[in-house]
Amino acid sequence: MSASGEGGGESTVTVVVAAVANLGIALAKAVAGVISGSSAMLSEAAHSLADTVTELLLLTALKRSDKPADEEHPLGYGPERYIWAMFAAVATFVGGAVFSVYDGIHTLVAGEELGDPLVSYLVLAVAFLLEGYSLRTGIRQVKAEAARLGAPVGRYFRLTPDTAVKAVVMEDSAALVGLLLAAGGLLGGRLTGSGVWDGTASVLIGVLLVYVAWELGRSNARLLIGRPLPREMRARVREVLLGVPHVEAVLELTTLIQGPEEILIAAKIDFRDVSTAAEVERACDEAEARLRTRFPAIRRVYLDPTPSA
Repeated sequence: MSASGEGGGESTVTVVVAAVANLGIALAKAVAGVISGSSAMLSEAAHSLADTVTELLLLTALKRSDKPADEEHPLGYGPERYIWAMFAAVATFVGGAVFSVYDGIHTLVAGEELGDPLVSYLVLAVAFLLEGYSLRTGIRQVKAEAARLGAPVGRYFRLTPDTAVKAVVMEDSAALVGLLLAAGGLLGGRLTGSGVWDGTASVLIGVLLVYVAWELGRSNARLLIGRPLPREMRARVREVLLGVPHVEAVLELTTLIQGPEEILIAAKIDFRDVSTAAEVERACDEAEARLRTRFPAIRRVYLDPTPSA
């Protein structure tokens, strides 16, 4: 969970780096694919182009979700991030996966004339370096956020509501695997003279993109539907509330992730029967202050004094 405003700026930098890298790589792969006649290279060009569109959509998501709450949207625009991120997942599927699988199957059925693969090898090598740098940027942000929150990196990456960074890391990881598959297809075709290797590599690249699109779509769908804080964090929120003077029990606790730095807390609280109205009001203010101090990402706290049954 991101818990400070720093995460938004870091996410933007991560996405911009990935977008610039992928646009240049897509153009280079397309030229190399035409020169070499490689189906896998053309699939990789489609892959990088889809990634570029994805990053543009993620930048739109970051910008639009950062708008402050207003009269029309009193809870803010945080969830809009996940709508645009869903569009990004669809772009990965349609722009990359479908084309790659189709082109690979077409090559397996009709065959292909392979040209000089030297340009493709050079492009793949440069693309590997650029994608590696972009992936390094994303992983550094994930590790920094996980360390700041004291969470294991794998768990943080799986549960993070910052799906922009998650998308960049997953897509760049898939890109590196795709580059290796494309290189293998080119090498296999060169050694055997058969387009089967290249076509198979293209299909595998498409399958890889289907998996990435599915994972990103599922993550964003869960957040759009409404995902609570992880169980451990909910327990800590309850602990903070119970530590406030005059609080007897937390009868009901609802948490909602509205964005990487936007968490809503709503709870039914049983206060001591002898507490005065002024003491209850002060307890509510103190509870909100303690929660915001413990979890800076908490933006809204609603406490409902409720007698226990």
